[in-house]
Amino acid sequence: MRLAARPVGLPKPSDWNFTEEKVVEPAEGQLLVKVLYLSLDPAMRGWMNDAKSYIPPVGLGEVMRAGAIGKVIASKHPKFAVGDEVSGAFGVQEYALSDGKGLIKVSSKLAPLPVYLGTLGMPGMTAYFGILDVGELKEGDTVVVSGAAGAVGTVVGQIAKIKGCRVIGIAGGADKCEWLVKELGFDAAIDYKSEDVKKALREHCPKGMDVYFDNVGGDILDAALTQLARGARIVICGAISQYNNTTPVKGPSNYLSLLVNRASMKGMVVFDYADRYADAAKEMAGWMMAGKLKSREDIVEGLNTFPDTLLKLFKGENTGKLVLKVSKD
Repeated sequence: MRLAARPVGLPKPSDWNFTEEKVVEPAEGQLLVKVLYLSLDPAMRGWMNDAKSYIPPVGLGEVMRAGAIGKVIASKHPKFAVGDEVSGAFGVQEYALSDGKGLIKVSSKLAPLPVYLGTLGMPGMTAYFGILDVGELKEGDTVVVSGAAGAVGTVVGQIAKIKGCRVIGIAGGADKCEWLVKELGFDAAIDYKSEDVKKALREHCPKGMDVYFDNVGGDILDAALTQLARGARIVICGAISQYNNTTPVKGPSNYLSLLVNRASMKGMVVFDYADRYADAAKEMAGWMMAGKLKSREDIVEGLNTFPDTLLKLFKGENTGKLVLKVSKD
């Protein structure tokens, strides 16, 4: 699937072109991968804009960028053999030709393949380094995470619980909030669709929050800024509420709370921690084996459903990691 136009507001099907092209055999040093699962992430919306960011935008006419899991079906690369299961930025397509750079071998014998796109993939790495390094998490902290039922938020909250913190999640809908508390062990959850977030934060964080992990931005970030503890740390991971704006991005009007509370706000991009991914994945896999960290994938089938399935992220319709199943293994 190739990007056909720069979206204005929410992406629409006409922003992509479905094309059929001949599968090319790998040359020396290359391998051919059959794509099995695609990772659908809020960041994809930013990659479609022709604007300066932490990564170049997808060019018009280029295959839409996406992380994926696949199986090697032909190889002339010394480090990859036919049958290897691999993770990489293969894009929204059924087959991908690769030179091997950036590819990571995974194993369905250790975990279901979609888990490597979620808890043991980029969302999990984002949560791990975001809450531990950027958030400077300490035992006993009160932690609030927005987008708490999403791929990153679920892992952030669970890591904070593992580290001995009190955790409050903000999510949309009673079912998601109940799942966060009963299944993932959050101490409380706030339904932004039916509750006054600012009031609920005062009730659940009477002494303020020590760490706020923000995946949403906008009004919820503003509400969080009113309930900071002294020395609080705010991690800016994403701002999904603003990605499809047709008007200027809404900045925080309560930012002076940072001054009053001697707090800090810092952005993070997971690629900065690439040299430590393996260590983080090893620790998180250990937590999963011990039953301390749970993973949930929301899987939709069919490459042709990509435009509509991507919108689930911006409508709050997914719980856990949103994955598109491209083909059967």
